[in-house]
Amino acid sequence: MPKMFLVLAFWTAVTGVMAMVGGMWPMALLFYGQTAFFLAVSFLNLSERVYIYIFGAYLTLFFVGFTYWSAFMMVPGGAE
Repeated sequence: MPKMFLVLAFWTAVTGVMAMVGGMWPMALLFYGQTAFFLAVSFLNLSERVYIYIFGAYLTLFFVGFTYWSAFMMVPGGAE
């Protein structure tokens, strides 16, 4: 299970690099923060159950944050 958190760290780092190259600095910093979190958790050597709880908490926070952002912060028809 710790190796899966390393995989998550790798892909969040790749996404952060792509965001940085695209000039989206806040998004890049957000993904670099997630990369640091996943790297730190992967080296803790916890039990499988704790890793699942951490991942579930991460998904819950992401869902709540994404729902808040898309419902209250995004402007409808913002591309116009």
